Amino acid sequence: MRAATTRSRRIILRLIARGVVLLVLALIGPKSETPPAYAQPGRHPAPDGNVGVGVLGLFHPREFELSATTGQALVLQGGGETVILEKSSGIGSATMQFSGAQVLVNAGARRLKAPSLAVSGRKNEPVDFTLAIPGKITRQYHGTLQIEASGSNLLAVLTLDLETAVASVVAAESSAGTPVEALKAQAIATRSYLVSGRGRHHDFDFCDTTHCQFLRNPPAPGSIVAQAVDATRSLLLEYNSHAFPAMYTNSCSGHTRTPADLGLSAGTYPYYSVACEYCRLHPMRWRTRISVRDATSLRSSDESSRLRIDRRMGWSTIPSNSFSATKDGDQVVMSGTGRGHGIGLCQSGARALAERGASFRDILSHYYPNTSVVPWRN
Repeated sequence: MRAATTRSRRIILRLIARGVVLLVLALIGPKSETPPAYAQPGRHPAPDGNVGVGVLGLFHPREFELSATTGQALVLQGGGETVILEKSSGIGSATMQFSGAQVLVNAGARRLKAPSLAVSGRKNEPVDFTLAIPGKITRQYHGTLQIEASGSNLLAVLTLDLETAVASVVAAESSAGTPVEALKAQAIATRSYLVSGRGRHHDFDFCDTTHCQFLRNPPAPGSIVAQAVDATRSLLLEYNSHAFPAMYTNSCSGHTRTPADLGLSAGTYPYYSVACEYCRLHPMRWRTRISVRDATSLRSSDESSRLRIDRRMGWSTIPSNSFSATKDGDQVVMSGTGRGHGIGLCQSGARALAERGASFRDILSHYYPNTSVVPWRN
């Protein structure tokens, strides 16, 4: 009896000790965790309510130019050193170059070299800034930035809050004159994609190309895009009580497609082939020429084969999966309709529905049957 009591006491003491250790670990956090503003980009997901986007990677940059906007201060931190960019101080911009496994920063007379660089406001807050690849492209962003040497290039990862990301994508994905109800539908589809489609890349959540979603400058406050995003704030699409990464396309060919039609996985939402009256009556036609060899590898039921050609020859080579082929000497003439994979919301059709008085809920229920529009429960 005494031996059993002793064993019981030992077990209780071990459980108490284990509980104390777990409590301490919970208080101090895991050893690998670092403050979000200085974390290595993409090694951990962006915090809830934020989105991590790899920007300008399509250009394989080895040099960036970073500039502060008027009235803003940019704090650059790396290797235990700090550089502040502020137009009123006379140093409003800096260049960052790939230098071996490090980022070399030049800002006026200041020079900084570190494996990675964190950019934010004075209190680690999101800030407006301009990022450029000299001689190629310039973009304006609002958020925080991480730049690091990756392979033989520089990797830039923008972290921005969800609603800014939604507005930036909608502004990039929508054409001028799009009615506000169509913009609202686009905003909800975009938000659904960003919330539930994280982790598409190893180093960040999303890229800013067609592989994920276009992301450009955030729209001006008070613009129609900003109004549409604000009016639908936190709303997203759910299927079977779960958000899903809603796909959309520029123009279908009179009916949308399902992932199975194109040899793709259905994912959490099965999608449905629905009629699109506008694209049936007003098809977006295209025509191009490719080699016989390329044509033999192209199948309308295989989205991967189309993307392989487009990545190599340009995104307008085979714009959609609705096409016919005619041999012409040593080439093949490809004729088709539509633009994009044709799955989910059709932006051309949504615009036409909105012009005829449809609400954003009408548009979403048409292109995403059996779904619900609900507040994000993060």
